Amino acid sequence: MTTLVIESAGPGVTLQDGGRQGYLRYGFTAAGPMDLLMHATANRSVGNPLDATAVEISAGGLAVSSDGGPLGLALVSLGFRASLDGQALPPAVTFTLEPGSRLVVRAGSAGSWGYLATRGRIDVVPVLGSTATHTRSGVGGINGRALAACDRLSIADARTGEALTQRLIVPWLKREPDTIRVVLGPQDDYFAPDQIAAFLAGPWTVSPRGDRMACFLDGTPLRHAQGHDIVSDGVAMGAIQVPGNGLPIVLMADRQSTGGYPKIATVIGPDIGRLAQVQGGRQIAFRAVSIPEAVAARRAEAAVLQEEIRREPLLRTEFASEFLLGLNLISGSVSAV
Repeated sequence: MTTLVIESAGPGVTLQDGGRQGYLRYGFTAAGPMDLLMHATANRSVGNPLDATAVEISAGGLAVSSDGGPLGLALVSLGFRASLDGQALPPAVTFTLEPGSRLVVRAGSAGSWGYLATRGRIDVVPVLGSTATHTRSGVGGINGRALAACDRLSIADARTGEALTQRLIVPWLKREPDTIRVVLGPQDDYFAPDQIAAFLAGPWTVSPRGDRMACFLDGTPLRHAQGHDIVSDGVAMGAIQVPGNGLPIVLMADRQSTGGYPKIATVIGPDIGRLAQVQGGRQIAFRAVSIPEAVAARRAEAAVLQEEIRREPLLRTEFASEFLLGLNLISGSVSAV
């Protein structure tokens, strides 16, 4: 069987499918990808179901090889730096990883999460119907932990795909992160109108402390009008809690199932991935939208993934001198005299 070999993996590199649904009442949140649209795009480009298991790459980077046969892959990692055997790859690309070759992905000037999808199913045992890794509860993926060097992922029904490396044309992934859309509530009444306005205006700086559980924001603290404690209730991905220090916390894929701080707003589904990709130190602001606007944005995002992804062959522009000399480009010479 063809195997994807993990040669090195930075902190936070995990296996994620579409998420573990239906268990929130038991304390299990869905986990799943930090950027659902990018994860689905990677799967779509290799013919997988949109919610198939893929490798989620953190800013810590990843290096992999193939054992037992060639393996078709899709890498979607806008802002990262990727190379195959030392040759640079586009940020969104499909290619075949031959045995003996090495794919390396490293953090770049933008982006916090990338996705590596395989032509064929990553063969890990589902837990509660999902392979999504939730490291805090030790559930999913490989024994509920992040990937590490020497891990070997068996690929069922492995396929090689196109003979040529191809650049993916994915304009919907070029999302400006400056403004994140939210629906106010459910506890926005815990804040006076001037504090709602301050929340929306920002600017807020994304803290480098963030992880798969939460995105922490730094800025001018908000003031509560009715205290900072509520009876704990369920939290959705994207919920924005405001604890006692007044600095908002956006709950992400590995969030807890309940929380006791008032939630001033919730990031709409299509903008959660946009926020997740913002690197620490960058500034954002929020914009309130209506529920119908949020639903329309979700439908537009879903429609994009129904279309065939355009691609173009990658033209090689960098050649080693040994390769050029081997082509015998000069067939002879003539005297200038």
